[in-house]
Amino acid sequence: MSATPVLVWFRNDLRIHDHRALAAAARQGPVVGVFLHCPDQWRAHGHGANRLDFLRRGVAALADDLAGLNIPLLQRDIGDFAAAPEALGAIAESLGAGRLHFHHDYPLDEAGCDRAVTQALAARGVEVTGHHDGVAFAPGELLTGQGEPYKVFTPFSRAWHRHLDAERLALSPPPEVQAPLAIDGEPLPPCPAMDDPPVASSRWPAGSRAAEERLSRFLRYRGRHYKAQRDFPAVAGTSELSPYLALGMLSHRQCLQAVLTENDGRLTEGDAGLAAWVNELVWREFYRHIAAAFPAVCRHRAFQAHTEALAWRDDEAAFRAWCEGRTGYPIVDAAMRQLVTSGWMHNRLRMISAMFLSKHLLIDWRRGEAFFMRHLVDGDFCANNGGWQWAASTGTDAAPYFRIFNPTTQSKRFDPDGRFIADLVPELSKVDPKQRHDPPEAVRRAQGYPAPIVDHKAARQRALDAFAALKS
Repeated sequence: MSATPVLVWFRNDLRIHDHRALAAAARQGPVVGVFLHCPDQWRAHGHGANRLDFLRRGVAALADDLAGLNIPLLQRDIGDFAAAPEALGAIAESLGAGRLHFHHDYPLDEAGCDRAVTQALAARGVEVTGHHDGVAFAPGELLTGQGEPYKVFTPFSRAWHRHLDAERLALSPPPEVQAPLAIDGEPLPPCPAMDDPPVASSRWPAGSRAAEERLSRFLRYRGRHYKAQRDFPAVAGTSELSPYLALGMLSHRQCLQAVLTENDGRLTEGDAGLAAWVNELVWREFYRHIAAAFPAVCRHRAFQAHTEALAWRDDEAAFRAWCEGRTGYPIVDAAMRQLVTSGWMHNRLRMISAMFLSKHLLIDWRRGEAFFMRHLVDGDFCANNGGWQWAASTGTDAAPYFRIFNPTTQSKRFDPDGRFIADLVPELSKVDPKQRHDPPEAVRRAQGYPAPIVDHKAARQRALDAFAALKS
């Protein structure tokens, strides 16, 4: 083991448990952590107050965890990714560090930053090691029989399960407490100005301890009911772990190992609820492979190139009504209000609200994608982009263009008593539950709730016509 410090560059991996870069660095010498704050880049990527506040609190929790191991966390406010190579190089030079470990990230700008850092530090004589920690398989490892990246989820999932082995599931132990260094950790830089106040921190406590507690509670109380309950927003049936996975306060391996323990060593068989949840973790990885293999999606382009010609409507009033939860479709409005007030949205509602914007209103899905990113505490480019392109029928494994959810039918099916609607749309809380899905005109007027901004049947036909026009 070397006596010179080894740097670990933290990014969306804010934990000390099962952290491959940290574990590898600790085997080589005393560790010094680094976190680079990039507020200009984060704003350019559309991250809003909820995610930035959660990130900030997560970095503070990481610094405390590292301090318990006598590992200082150096922090630099560098503005954007372009400044990362110089910042890391300067830190390495000032400490005499000869090695840097980090975890790869896969969207276009992040991958470019990885390459720039690796090249710049190598030129300074620093040995750089990147680890594929956020996925079980690095992009390019799983390919079709023709040697191409998978474009459809189901065969990707089959290959993922077929090639998964114990090594890919193995947890990396946290480092042992190291001897104190004559280097002090640093406080967080001043908080950048944010357009909106973030949601209460108690709604989303940050850090790996909070993440591990939520994982434990989910598996103990909800996991086995996940398949049956996950589509019902009035029921606490999902894990709500997406923010913690997005910022790496919890690893996918920790989740999978917990399932193996709970499900008699199985991921695909055994309990149907647990197997269904594992499937969602595989979806998360699939979208990372898509971003790496098809970087056009990182440039605001549709995965299915022919859909770039689709005639989207420019309707500011309708877009504002959607953003503010005033569409006159109660389930859509409840979903949008949940997003704005809590920084999170139930997955079934993400599909319903995204399809409403892109199909019923025929407004460019990219506007909705950006609005979600601005508000989501779990704002994650790959998952958000993949979900939006699925709903808009422009992406990989997308919903067929003729699949257009009827919001009222979805509401009756997944919120049968209108409980979720009553909670999020208080105007309708005293309305007969059977009428909450589509209140009569007189009830709407009496309760101050708007009429539908678009007729479902007419909007559906308009969307079908727009997609049909692409064929010609």
